[in-house]
Amino acid sequence: MKTRLEGLDLARALALCGMVLVNFRLAMGATTGPGWLLDALTALEGRSAAIFVMLAGIGLGLGTRRLPFGDAAAHTVRRGLFLLALGLLNVLIFPADIIHYYGVYFLIAALCLRLPSSLLLVLALGLADLFVTLLFVLDYQAGWHWEDLSYSGFWQPTGFVRNLLFNGWHPVVPWLAFLLVGLMLSRQPLGERRIQWRLVLGGAATALLAKGSSLALSALFPAWTSLFALAPLPPLPLYLLFAGGIACALIGGCLLLMGCARPPALLAALLPMGRQTLTLYMAHILIGMGILEEMGWLEGQGLWQMLLAAELYLVAAGLFAARWEARFGRGPLESLMRHLCDARPEPRAA
Repeated sequence: MKTRLEGLDLARALALCGMVLVNFRLAMGATTGPGWLLDALTALEGRSAAIFVMLAGIGLGLGTRRLPFGDAAAHTVRRGLFLLALGLLNVLIFPADIIHYYGVYFLIAALCLRLPSSLLLVLALGLADLFVTLLFVLDYQAGWHWEDLSYSGFWQPTGFVRNLLFNGWHPVVPWLAFLLVGLMLSRQPLGERRIQWRLVLGGAATALLAKGSSLALSALFPAWTSLFALAPLPPLPLYLLFAGGIACALIGGCLLLMGCARPPALLAALLPMGRQTLTLYMAHILIGMGILEEMGWLEGQGLWQMLLAAELYLVAAGLFAARWEARFGRGPLESLMRHLCDARPEPRAA
């Protein structure tokens, strides 16, 4: 087993690529183009972000497993606060930001770091059940303007809490479940091929089960079709199962590929991106979308134009990440977070 599981870096890089495609399409309002391309891009919605969150749980578990609980919790809280502040600043530019949700996931996860895996699984399932219950109690449509996917009242206390916990882009209930599952996976010997194959096969089987259940239940109960959907809005139980299965399969597959004696060179070239995902996520909004706005490409573009813009950004991001890592190591925001949030040993008295 390598000191660093490079398959996790590859999975992060691929998840980032998926999120860039989804967010560029959202920002550019791209809807016109071949049906197969639209279907492929639609399939990424809610799946790439789920992989991202599950990987965050794995990274959190691996990064704190050797720390005493108090130190691990404090470390997680500091990072959560950093991500929450960074994400809220990003919301001012890009309302579909995921980083501020991440921050809250981390704050809650600080209490869960040493819970047994069985209890983490119960909590994950409970979040899925709680969301369905809330659908019958609260108004999921509140605040949303579906025509342009805007959300009113976000900066008001009621709207902020509602968006954060229940009906935002990635609400704590039930999205925290992905991070809890990642925390469970971090306790497995992920460097072993038998575990990697279990992730691939078990994840694929889970995704197929969710897809089959969605089709069968929709056919049996057509009046309740919306409750069996696999779309990320709203994030219903079958969506969680489907996206979670895909995330496990992809993570397992990436671990298998990078565990080979000679991993494919093209995939190995993506690793620096996977180690700088926070920086590159923020850059695709501040720089990538900023350039698109200057070009007048943020409205009414087709899918091919969106795909071109995303590919150009990802190539530039890959080159930047490789050069930056070769010279400085960690990415800019990753270094800043480490500097501000990681505890330092107190100097000993002379």
